Amino acid sequence: MLLNLIGVLAAFIFIIYFIRKKFNFGLSLFIGSIILSIFSLESTRPIEIIYKIIDVSIYSIDSNEFYTETLELAILMTLIFVLAKTMQETKAINKLIYSLRTIFEKGGILGILPAIYGLMPVPGGALFSAPMIDEEGETYKLNNIQKNFLNVWFRHIWFSIFPISSAMILICSTEFSNIDIYLLIMVNLPAFIASIIIGYYYLKNFIKNRENISSKKKRDYSGLIFLLPPTLPIIFYIFLQIIDFPQIRSFLIGIIFSLIILYILLNIKLNDYINIIKNSLTLKMIYAIFGIIIFRGIFELSGASNNIAEVIMNFPFPPIILIIFIPMILGILTGYNLGAVALSYPLVEPFFQFTGINIIGLTSIIFISSLVGYLISPIHLCNVLSSEFLRTDTTSMYRMYIPSSFFILIVQLIFVILLFRF
Repeated sequence: MLLNLIGVLAAFIFIIYFIRKKFNFGLSLFIGSIILSIFSLESTRPIEIIYKIIDVSIYSIDSNEFYTETLELAILMTLIFVLAKTMQETKAINKLIYSLRTIFEKGGILGILPAIYGLMPVPGGALFSAPMIDEEGETYKLNNIQKNFLNVWFRHIWFSIFPISSAMILICSTEFSNIDIYLLIMVNLPAFIASIIIGYYYLKNFIKNRENISSKKKRDYSGLIFLLPPTLPIIFYIFLQIIDFPQIRSFLIGIIFSLIILYILLNIKLNDYINIIKNSLTLKMIYAIFGIIIFRGIFELSGASNNIAEVIMNFPFPPIILIIFIPMILGILTGYNLGAVALSYPLVEPFFQFTGINIIGLTSIIFISSLVGYLISPIHLCNVLSSEFLRTDTTSMYRMYIPSSFFILIVQLIFVILLFRF
C-alpha cells in the first residue's frame, strides 16, 4: 500500500510540474500513468495494466467488443476546438460579440456565455465558451488567467443544483442516499448563491474602471445569428436524449451540423472554409482526452482510492472531517465528480451515525465536497481544455480558484451543520 501511495504522490507532482512547464498535458498524464503503474506492481500484474489501458481506450476485453466512447469524446473535443477556432478565424465571433455587447452592459456576457454552456453536461464543455470569452476579454484588457477563471467558474455555476447531473442522480438514488433529488437541490442553494456572488465579485473587479462599451452603441441583433452554431449541440442533445441516444454521439451530431450551418451563414468559398478547418485541427485535445481516461483507469486499477481512504480513516479525525475530506480528495485525484461520489460514499457511510447530522445534510456535504475537489483538480477536463485554448496553464488561476471553491464549501457546511442536525 505504501508504494501505491508514493506512486500517486509522485505521479501528481510530475503532472503538475510539467503542466507548469507547458509540456503537452495529455503526454504528461500518460507518463504519470506509467509512474503510477510502476508503483502499483506490488498488487497489480503488468498484463492487467496493459489490459486496463486497452479497455478504457478502445476495446473491452471482458465483453469482447470495441469501446468507442473515449474515441468519440476525443473527436468531439477536437471538433469543438475546430468550431471555436473557425468562428474566430472567420470573424463570426466578432460579429456575435458585437451584438451581445450592445445588449448586455458592463461585461455581463463574460459571465452569461459560460453559464449558458454550463447547462450542457458534456465533459470539457468550457471549450465552447472559451473563444467568446477570449474575444470579449480582450475588450476589457483581461489577461488570460482572468479569462480562464471566469470561463471555468461560470461554466460550473449550476453544478450544485443541476438535476440532470449524473453525480447528483447517483447520490440521490436508492443505492446511495435515497432522497428526492429536488430536496438536495433546495439544500444546496446556499452553495449555488455563494457561487454567483463569487463570480459577480471577480467579474466586477476584473472590469472595474473599464469603459462601458455597450452603453455607447445602439442595440444590434444581427450578429446573434452566430449563436446558432455553438447552441446547436444543446438542441440536438435535448431532442436525441428523448429517444435515449448516447450522450456523446448526440453532441457529435450537433457539432457536425454546427460546422455546416456556420459555412452557410458565412457565405464564403468552400475551399477557403475547408482550409480554415484544416488549419484549426490539432492533436492536443485527443492527447488530453486519452491521457485523462488512461490515468483514471490506472488510478482505479491500482486501488489508490481505497488506500488513500484507509490511511485517512486511521487518523484521529472527527467523523465529519472524514466525510468532508475523503470525497474532496477523491474529486481532486480523479478529476471526475461522478467518480468521486461513487467511490467516496460507501467509504464514509459507516461514519454517518457519529455526526449528529441527518442523511439530507450528509448527502449535501458529500456532494459539495466532491464537487469542490473536482473543480480544483488539475486533471478536470474543463480546466485543461479552457487553459489550452486560452494559452495558460491550469494552475495559474488557483490563487483565485481554490479560495473561491473552499468558500462555497464553508458556506454549505455552516448551513448544513446549523439546520440539519438530529
